[in-house]
Amino acid sequence: MRSSEARRFLVVGPSWVGDMVMAQSLFITLRQRYPEALIDVIAPKWSGDLLGRMPEVNDYIEMPLGQGQFELGVRYRLGRSLRGRGYDQAIIIPRSWKSAVVPAAATIPQRTGYRGEMRYGLLNDIRPLDKQVLTQTVQRYVALGLVDDAPLPPVEIPRPHLNVDRTNQTALMEHLSLSVDVPVIGFMPGAEYGPAKCWPIEYYGELANRLINEGYQVWLFGSPKDGPSCAGISAIAPQVVDLSGKTRLVDVVDLIALCKLVVCNDSGLMHVAAATGRHVVALYGSSTPDYTPPLTPKADICYLGLECSPCFERECPLDISRGHLQCLYNIPVDSVFEHCRRVKW
Repeated sequence: MRSSEARRFLVVGPSWVGDMVMAQSLFITLRQRYPEALIDVIAPKWSGDLLGRMPEVNDYIEMPLGQGQFELGVRYRLGRSLRGRGYDQAIIIPRSWKSAVVPAAATIPQRTGYRGEMRYGLLNDIRPLDKQVLTQTVQRYVALGLVDDAPLPPVEIPRPHLNVDRTNQTALMEHLSLSVDVPVIGFMPGAEYGPAKCWPIEYYGELANRLINEGYQVWLFGSPKDGPSCAGISAIAPQVVDLSGKTRLVDVVDLIALCKLVVCNDSGLMHVAAATGRHVVALYGSSTPDYTPPLTPKADICYLGLECSPCFERECPLDISRGHLQCLYNIPVDSVFEHCRRVKW
């Protein structure tokens, strides 16, 4: 008979980079409660390598469907294929109906999640979500790993920590002709969620020039979608090193670990940077650090908290005549530059 400490979990993970990093706080919580626990995570294909950098994760199971795809038959067959693994509990992070199908099809005895899209029958451990108590995303994740009558919000939120592959790091340095002889500051100017989270490109360009004149080098990180933004910064500050679209997500983990600090929007890469131990200068527009803060004590937050903030919109809903994107345009380069200068190496 398996001991309680060897409990086996299946976690249905989130679909965004930052959320997956924050989910590591849940994985750590489970391992603190059950030191011998095996934690398997079912998640989109892109997240497999990232989960491999979390020592708490035993196995990654690919969800063969894209975001928004229902495909009940595919989900049911995947669940059936997992029946032999002997899971004791499933924890379903997303609140959608479809996300609970696989654990139900796998006949996992305890299926835990928040009350969502009429998931009665699919879940049998349904937790209420009090957003006034669990004000942060990471608190909501960690609470699912506690007993159902645990005091909330959780007293302890473990900080994510991603492992760095030094061998890959060295290979990337050689392949991309990079050097750290001059201190590196990383910029992540994109945000998958939308432009209402993005500090202006011209501000990033001006900041890059000022930092380079102070004796730093600036590396730009991002996916191929961030290529135009990074090209815009490069046009203003030609000495930056544009790495957008040239690396995998796990490569970014290893390269960010070489930076002295990073300047970024509230984005998935902000959470990646925090989980590598970098000092983060985080810029918030339509979102708020009260909801998704960088999970590190080494963070400077730039957030104006305007009357219209946070709106959580992908694009600014205000008419341009009323001050389009004031929440970001009114964060001056001077202020962010001073945050960078004050960081102790």
